[in-house]
Order: sequence, then C-alpha cells, then structure tokens
Amino acid sequence: MRKEVRLSGSGGQGLILAGIILAEAAIHDGHEVVQTQSYGPEARGGASRAEVIIADEAIDYPKVGTPDVVLVMSQEACNKYARRVKRGGVVVVDETNVKTVPDVEGARVVRLPITDIARHEAGRQVTANMVALGALVGITGLATPEAAERAVRERVPKGTEDLNLKAFRLGMKRAREALGAT
Repeated sequence: MRKEVRLSGSGGQGLILAGIILAEAAIHDGHEVVQTQSYGPEARGGASRAEVIIADEAIDYPKVGTPDVVLVMSQEACNKYARRVKRGGVVVVDETNVKTVPDVEGARVVRLPITDIARHEAGRQVTANMVALGALVGITGLATPEAAERAVRERVPKGTEDLNLKAFRLGMKRAREALGAT
C-alpha cells in the first residue's frame, strides 16, 4: 500500500499542521510516512501545501507525484491541483471557499462546506483544518480515527484540544454523511 496525499489552500488555513497530524496518525497506525510542506513567502494568504506519503514499506522517493487524495481549501489551490489527482482518487473540496471545480475525470469529488462547518458548528473558523482532517480520515481511511485523535491531542496548542477534537469529529461525521448520500 502506498497513498499520496496533497493538502492545499492558502497560508493561515492550518494545512501544514493538518499534514503533520495526518502523518503522525499514520505513524501511530504503524505505517511508513514522509511529510513535506511548501508555502509562499506571505505568512497569510499565499499558497500553502502539505504533502504526505503513507506506505506499508520503506518510502524510497519522498515527493508526491500524482496524489491519490487532494484536499483543496481555496479556489487557487483547486485550479492548480484538482486535476492532478490519480484516476480512481478523491478530491475533497471546501465548497465554502471553492465555487468552481474543474472536471476531474476518473476521480471522485466530495464537496463539503468545511470552513462553514468550522465557523458555525465547531464555533471557530480557525478549526477548518481539523474539520478538513476529519473529512479526509472519514472519506479515505488513511488513518484510524483513534490514531488521528491521538495525533490531534499531541500536536494542537495546549488548551485547544477539546475544540480541535470537536472540529475533527464534525469533519468525520459530515464526510460520512456525504458519502452515504452520494
């Protein structure tokens, strides 16, 4: 098994942290993992990308080529990365921030109002990254929920664990509901 994941959006959305947490969750599940990140020179608003490779064997090449899973949290990220998903892969779209999704032939597109869920259901927009992470886990099974929750607790700022776990669980729940509806 080898799965390549790209989390993309704008700086300030917390996607680097989400990528680190996904990687640590996969490690807790006993997988080999590589995590890389890239962001523009702007602290907030510039392009941001985290990539994670999860495998059952040693990872000999640490770069994501054609990802199995792509998360897009901004229109710019969607325009740039949605079509690059592997045939048979999944594109998870934050429909709060992404209004137009290009045709992604041979891949499943799951649209969720990730930022709106964070803002209105979790109570803080800043938790959109944890809603997105929960959605990824719920849709793909890249990590077990238990391992992901453990990684969330270990990585988020102290004192925010409950809020971030609430957001993660909301993302997982809403993703599973969306899968049941499609």
